[in-house]
Amino acid sequence: MNTLTVDDRQLVVSLMLEILNKLDPDGTHRGTADPKEALRLAKEFHPDTAFLDVEMPGPMNGLVLGKHLRQDNPRLNIIIITGHSEYALEAFELDASGYLLKPLTQEAVAHQLSVLRFDGTVKSPSRIRIRCFGTFEVFAGNVPLEFSYSKSRELLACLVDHVGALCSNDTLIGCLWPDEPADKQTKARLRKYVKDLKDTFAAAGAPDVIYHQERIGIGIDLSRVDCDYYRYLQGDPSAMHQFNGKYMSQYDFAEETRAALHWKSSNRSE
Repeated sequence: MNTLTVDDRQLVVSLMLEILNKLDPDGTHRGTADPKEALRLAKEFHPDTAFLDVEMPGPMNGLVLGKHLRQDNPRLNIIIITGHSEYALEAFELDASGYLLKPLTQEAVAHQLSVLRFDGTVKSPSRIRIRCFGTFEVFAGNVPLEFSYSKSRELLACLVDHVGALCSNDTLIGCLWPDEPADKQTKARLRKYVKDLKDTFAAAGAPDVIYHQERIGIGIDLSRVDCDYYRYLQGDPSAMHQFNGKYMSQYDFAEETRAALHWKSSNRSE
């Protein structure tokens, strides 16, 4: 991968280059504090991803620079760097791949590289991406993952909500069918949806997402997925900004976690 970082603070440029060289040691990573120099560098080594500071002084801030760069390369991935979330709208108007909130972290940069709008050479170690903020959605790469049953998706959401903990049959039945007993009928239905989960992930090339310990329970392997909720729990600034007050909004069982996120978010803003 070829990346170009542009920020009027050389310290930020140096930090980004250090992070990118760790994440992609075989790539070419260049950086500058001068937007005009950035245009020259882009013509020289043709980056496929540009990290641009939106608030640079002078007539050419990151948004203007991004438009110039896109004229030469319409498939350039542009990731906006900013210290203020209000630039998100402008980033999307630029058709940016995403944006990074300062202070920058290696985890946040790695996430942006894993969800690029246009294909690059750096791939996420996990092909499964899970979105909890808003409605619950699951992707294999950038394609929505289709399950045979809607209850299979709800079962996965319940496992995600338990953050890797092994869930017993009784726990999962209480999550999926809170008004029904854990009898032979509900346990048979649960086995059907567990099988569908495993088959769907296996077909997507990710057979190890779900793990099962006989007579103990089933869980989700956190290392096999990229999840906005998990990055939020790890303190990732970009994930914290992505929380919009909604969490798995289609599922009632998520209400306890939803309330905890609201409490944490309101205390952080005080």
